[in-house]
Amino acid sequence: MQKLINAAMQARMESYSPYSGYSVGAAVLTASGEIFSGCNIENASYGATMCAERTAIFSAIAAGHKNFTAIAIVGGKDGEADLPYPCGMCRQVLSEFCDKDFKVIIARSETDFEEYTLGELLPHSFLL
Repeated sequence: MQKLINAAMQARMESYSPYSGYSVGAAVLTASGEIFSGCNIENASYGATMCAERTAIFSAIAAGHKNFTAIAIVGGKDGEADLPYPCGMCRQVLSEFCDKDFKVIIARSETDFEEYTLGELLPHSFLL
C-alpha cells in the first residue's frame, strides 16, 4: 500500500487546482500489478473539472486494463494533507469497473491512512 500511496502523492504534485486550491492525487492498482496515476484538473467551468480518481482509472482503461484491486487517494488544500474521500461521481465510476471488495485507501501519508471497501463507501450502488 505504501507504493500505491506514494504514487498518489507524486500525482498530486501535478494537480491543476487554481480555483479551489484543493489538490488531489490518485493511483489505481491493476489486477496485473501495474499502477496508473491521476490528478484533479479544474476548469473555470466547474462541470468540466475532472477528479483525480477518474483521471487515474480512465488512464488505466485507456491502456487496456479493466480489472483493479485498489486505489489510493491523497489530497488537501494549499499543500496541507487531508483525508480526501471520493465524491459520489467517482464512487459510481469505480463501481462500474470494481467489485464491492475493491480497496479504497484514503491517505494523509504512507503511514497515516484509512482503508475501506467500495461496498462500504457506496453500499447501494446500481451495479454492486
